[in-house]
Amino acid sequence: MESAPPSLLRRDGYLLSKVGKAARARVGERLATRRLRLWHMAVLAALDDYGAQSQRQLAARLTIHPSDMTKVVDDLVERGWVGRDRDAVDRRRVSVRLTPAGEGELRRLDAEAKTVEDELLSPLTADARAELSRALRLVFDHLHEEPHEGA
Repeated sequence: MESAPPSLLRRDGYLLSKVGKAARARVGERLATRRLRLWHMAVLAALDDYGAQSQRQLAARLTIHPSDMTKVVDDLVERGWVGRDRDAVDRRRVSVRLTPAGEGELRRLDAEAKTVEDELLSPLTADARAELSRALRLVFDHLHEEPHEGA
């Protein structure tokens, strides 16, 4: 067991980092048993939430390098979870879409992620979990705000 210096354990940023790292590792371990990475799940989720889009749009939305996005989409196409279609107007553009099999897989992956969350957050009451979720979303939204004019 890691014995962190007490002065670090008083820093919320340190604790957030350690808890986030643990959550990511645990979800990653579960995905790895299926030869998947978090990026696979992220692409499926983005397609489910936002609909079909180009690989370039997906890469920008998820901040994945375009060459890495190509590999992730190739993996998902091979599994039948996404499809690629040529744009009828611009034949150079390829649109990526979620397939019904991909929708089902995303539901299974989401259940895996929820299981990890439930394990990690088991010391918290339902009210404390709701408050943590609200606070994390508030901080997340703050970090992703558009810069204000004049700032």
